[in-house]
Amino acid sequence: MLEPALLPTPLVDCTDGVFARAGVRLRLKRDDLLHPGVPGNKWRKLGPNLAAAVEQGHTRLLTFGGAYSTHLRAVAVAAGALGLESVGLVRGEELADRPRNWSLRAAERAGMRLEFLTRAAYREATGRAGAEDGTELRRRWGPCLVLPEGGSNGLAAVGAAAIPAELPGLDGRDVVCCPVGTGGTLAGIAAGLPAGARALGVAVLRGGEGYLEAEVARLHRAGFGREFDNWRIDHAHHGGGYGKVPAELAAFAGEFERRHGIPVEHRYVAKLLAALADLAGAGAFERGTRLTAVVTGLPDPE
Repeated sequence: MLEPALLPTPLVDCTDGVFARAGVRLRLKRDDLLHPGVPGNKWRKLGPNLAAAVEQGHTRLLTFGGAYSTHLRAVAVAAGALGLESVGLVRGEELADRPRNWSLRAAERAGMRLEFLTRAAYREATGRAGAEDGTELRRRWGPCLVLPEGGSNGLAAVGAAAIPAELPGLDGRDVVCCPVGTGGTLAGIAAGLPAGARALGVAVLRGGEGYLEAEVARLHRAGFGREFDNWRIDHAHHGGGYGKVPAELAAFAGEFERRHGIPVEHRYVAKLLAALADLAGAGAFERGTRLTAVVTGLPDPE
């Protein structure tokens, strides 16, 4: 049985100098506290997909991720709690014969079977998952429900749309912000906002201009049957690329933790918070703007 989630997650004011000087209010939506094994946006995106898996009679989930994928760990924990098998296709065949890192160990302990693919084979497999029906993948890996890399599909966006519903009183002052890896959380937030409020995503990967915007629009069509125009993606604060944490960003995260007593995950959340601080300092937000930063996950334990 899967432990219950903490819903709604806490919403805390975060008084910080750069925002105060810009006349901007910052709040943190603490989705990192949502669930111990399926944290943050992973719970929100997986929930509707797991319900569909059970309803459709699936006994196995298949998904994708890198060596430190939070998504793989979350799927492993959630599937195991529901009595489902799980298979994780991992990018990097060279990892197969190496000692497991803490993240892959956690996925295996939760019952996930890991299969390591070359990068070319991984790209091919994730591309097939994007084709939606997953026929070729099921032919190779057996009957299963295929979840895309990062868990972002139409159902995932619907799950993430619950975030704005937990933010009372949203109006034209509000910008709800999140990091963007695959686009599912941003798509859901934008779809769930009331009129006047806006969504801002901060890309954590380099070179995603155009591609990520197209992904969010695709997820809107898949999950809601329409597109939305109340969002945008900032591409200037990726820190050098996916998984890269330059020293300046790590120092920012450490200082933020010291000031506010809130642990900051580096690959996603630190980039979001650093981007908001930079944008506020540059006057990118009108005075009186209320920023809500969705803390999507926990720091790595190692």
